[in-house]
Amino acid sequence: MKMFSTASRLLMTATLAISTISVNAQDKFRVCADPLNPPYSTKEQTGYENKIAALFAEQLGQELEYTWLPERIGFIRNTLKAENDNGEGFKCDVVMGVPAGYDLTDTSKPYFHSTYVLLIAKGRGWDDIKDSVQLANLPLDRQEKLKIAMFDRGPGTEWLQKSGLLEQGIPYQSMTGDSEHNTAMQIEKDLRAKKIDMVILWGPMAGYVQSQAPKGSYIAIPMQSSPGLKFDFSIAMGLRQGDNKRKQQLNDLIDKNLDKIQAIIASYDIAVLPIPTDTGKKDDD
Repeated sequence: MKMFSTASRLLMTATLAISTISVNAQDKFRVCADPLNPPYSTKEQTGYENKIAALFAEQLGQELEYTWLPERIGFIRNTLKAENDNGEGFKCDVVMGVPAGYDLTDTSKPYFHSTYVLLIAKGRGWDDIKDSVQLANLPLDRQEKLKIAMFDRGPGTEWLQKSGLLEQGIPYQSMTGDSEHNTAMQIEKDLRAKKIDMVILWGPMAGYVQSQAPKGSYIAIPMQSSPGLKFDFSIAMGLRQGDNKRKQQLNDLIDKNLDKIQAIIASYDIAVLPIPTDTGKKDDD
C-alpha cells in the first residue's frame, strides 16, 4: 500500500511538472532573432520585427521571449530547430522574417512585399540619375568614377555584371561577421565616409540607411524585376515544419493585423509593393 502511494505521488508530481512546462510554453511568444540587425531586430527591440512580435504577443496575452543569435549560416539550425539544453522542447518557435516559401522552415502567409533599391548619395555628381538603366549607358569616363557597393551574392551584383559595371563594384560580404555592425550599418557608415557613392540594397536595409541621414540625402530608385533577374520578394514568418497549429495562429494574426503590420513597416521608410497572390519560392541559406 505504501509502495502504491509513493508511486502515485511520483506519477502525480511528474504529470504536474509536464503540465507546468506546457502551460509555461503556451504563455510565451518565443522568437528567434539577431540582437544586432537593424532595421529588423535589435536586443533593445527597436526593429520592425520586434514591434510586430510585441503586437502579436500582446494580442495573445503572452510574454514575449527572445532567443538571440547573430543571423549567420546555421541560424535556423541553432535556434528554431535546436532543442533546449534540458531536452524539453525547442529554444524558440518563430522567426519573424524569412522569404515566403523558404526551404529551411515552414512559412506563414506573407505579410509584406518589397524590392531592392538603388540608393545614391546626393551631391557627389550623380544627382542626374533617375533610373538604374542610366548607369549602364553613361559615358566611359563617368562610368570609371562609379563607386558602387557589390555583394558576394544577390541580384544587385548580377545586375552589375549584366550591365557591364562589375569593375566599378566595391566588394562587400552579405554577412559581415562584425559584432558591431550588420550589413546595413556598415553600408550606411561607408556611404557617409564616401568610400562608396551608391548601392543596390534590399528594401528594408535601404530604408534603414535613409533613416540615418537627413531627409532627402539619397536618391532611392526601386529596381524592377525582369525575366531571369528578380528584385522583389515577399516576406513571411518562419516556423518548424509540421507546427500546423502555430502556422494557423500566425496566419490569423497576420489577417487580423495586416493594416497595423504595414503601418509599422511604413514607419521604417521601407519600399513596399502589393503582396502578390503567388509568392513562389526563393532559394536561400
